[in-house]
Amino acid sequence: MPPRRSAAVDFDPDLSTQPAIALSLEFTSYEREVPRHQHRKGQLILALHGAVTCTAANGMWIVPPHCGVWVPGGVAHSNRATGNARLAFLFIEPGAASLPDHCCTLAISAVVRELILRLAGMSSDYAPDSHTARLVRVLLDELCLMPEERLNLPISDHPKVRLIAQALTVDPSDRSTLAAWADRVALSERTLARLMVQETGLTFGRWRQQLHLITALRELANGATVQQVSETLGYESVTAFIQMFKKALGETPARYFSRG
Repeated sequence: MPPRRSAAVDFDPDLSTQPAIALSLEFTSYEREVPRHQHRKGQLILALHGAVTCTAANGMWIVPPHCGVWVPGGVAHSNRATGNARLAFLFIEPGAASLPDHCCTLAISAVVRELILRLAGMSSDYAPDSHTARLVRVLLDELCLMPEERLNLPISDHPKVRLIAQALTVDPSDRSTLAAWADRVALSERTLARLMVQETGLTFGRWRQQLHLITALRELANGATVQQVSETLGYESVTAFIQMFKKALGETPARYFSRG
């Protein structure tokens, strides 16, 4: 089997000055991880199948089906796709669309998704008055209307918080209390509680629940069953996991992924 190629090496969006260009990739042919890099253009990462996590700007974003993560131009980021991922990338020239100036996950409508796929199949060398240019204008207008989703996990460079984050990423089923974690990192419980809010904007409990949600979305998109994910995250029952998922996203895992 030939070695997998790097998507970042194969394609440089900044060589184009078009308002928007698109690309569709099967990650079975590419390395699953794209190391830290940045573009002049803003980038929307859209999951057509599987999922990808994007780390940028002191946060981690999950891109499950029917969502996309927006990374403004000039923001350094890295991506890691699941083994079954099929992704689309939309690169937007600075100033071409009124999109957020911060990284975020956007809900993506069927119309926007199909327009991106249509653009990915077209030549990136299009004239300003061409059919492709008109399609791009409609796409960017529609994209600006897409709502943000709360699918990010705040991360921190503080060594104590990073130690906890790394440990829970390796073993998300660890249900140790805040007091137990405080002992492990040699802080008082009150000091650690303040530090978590200061560094992530969330209490420890809310932060760990968000980590569970991000992990669940990635694993479910990668083909794991609800029961497997429930066990991975240390829930006492599948029902308890489904209740957490529904409270966070408004619907059960089955209904959420049926929209993908």
